[in-house]
Amino acid sequence: MLAASYHSDLVADIKASEFTFQSGRLTIHLAREFGFCYGVDRAVDYAYQARQRFPDRPVFLTGEIIHNPHVNRQIRAQGVRFLSDAGESIDALSPNDVVILPAFGITVELLETLVNRGCTLVDTTCGSVLNVWKNVKRYAEHGFTSVIHGKYWHEETRATASQAQVSLRGADGQTGSGHYLVVLDRTEAGLACDFIRGRGSREQFLRTFERAISPGFDPDVHLQRVGCANQTTMLSSESLEIGEMFRTAMGDRYGADQLEGRFRAFDTICSATQDRQDAIIELLRTQTLDLMIVLGGYNSSNTCNLARISAERLPSYHIADPDGLVSASEIHHKPAGSKHETIARDWLPSGPLTIGLTSGASTPDNLVERVIRRLDILANGDPDGEF
Repeated sequence: MLAASYHSDLVADIKASEFTFQSGRLTIHLAREFGFCYGVDRAVDYAYQARQRFPDRPVFLTGEIIHNPHVNRQIRAQGVRFLSDAGESIDALSPNDVVILPAFGITVELLETLVNRGCTLVDTTCGSVLNVWKNVKRYAEHGFTSVIHGKYWHEETRATASQAQVSLRGADGQTGSGHYLVVLDRTEAGLACDFIRGRGSREQFLRTFERAISPGFDPDVHLQRVGCANQTTMLSSESLEIGEMFRTAMGDRYGADQLEGRFRAFDTICSATQDRQDAIIELLRTQTLDLMIVLGGYNSSNTCNLARISAERLPSYHIADPDGLVSASEIHHKPAGSKHETIARDWLPSGPLTIGLTSGASTPDNLVERVIRRLDILANGDPDGEF
């Protein structure tokens, strides 16, 4: 069933042909690493297995299992209901219900609620996410605030932040909680680093990060010892740079001799995210391309970062679905750094055409095949042809 839903013989053949597809005036070079990663493949597999293993019981997902609308539609078609949909209530769950936890993980609070309701839980949380949780919990236990490079609204970062708030019991018997700060990018990291160095006001800091800090966060206290982590799908180079920014700021404030006791960092970018970023960089380095197509959900962080990398080098189009390739004169895409889809006109050049193609870790190969076949039609056949 999984193979029928997501596999592509064409993509398998292209991989065996040096990741290159040629037809008429069109050449397509696939990145050497793209599409479903192990964690996503495992999560989708578990969702299908859960539906089959419990055929007579209601099966729910807490929300999207991965950030790909096609995959989520397919899972809904199996009869799996999403608690994030209108009309579904966690309060109505019972021990008869089966609940699938997504690859991003869920918050500690939501997990406790599901356990208390007696539901059967199917945990698909990715191992790379679990590795981040292990580190932020260790930070909290040792009195370090977790600085998380991520999107505070993203399911994975919310789950990681909840892990950073583990309950702690001090030597005096008093119970407290760990703390966290989420920074989106270098700009936000710079603001936090300035505060560490003694610049900027406490009030401005709390206004800027009001939705990205733990309850009771006191920047004068909780930025004295910090440990860096990240949402696993962020841009690797940016995460590493942000870590160095905090290291430098702590050294400037407290002196290099105190860094060991005040700063910690672990590279928690997942290997699949890193491999896909490295592969697109290598593709851009070794091939002369006219443009780049990046396929994946608009809310997929790892896909958006692939689009960011390619957009710095050449015309790039992040499409959520093969249907975004409307015609040779119209493409629906989300520009790198934008929050909204837009329409580009006359995007497909005439003459010999070389296109780079990659997809995010939550995108199945059958959608990559549809993009390749559509590009073939637009380049060599009817530019307004149907799929």
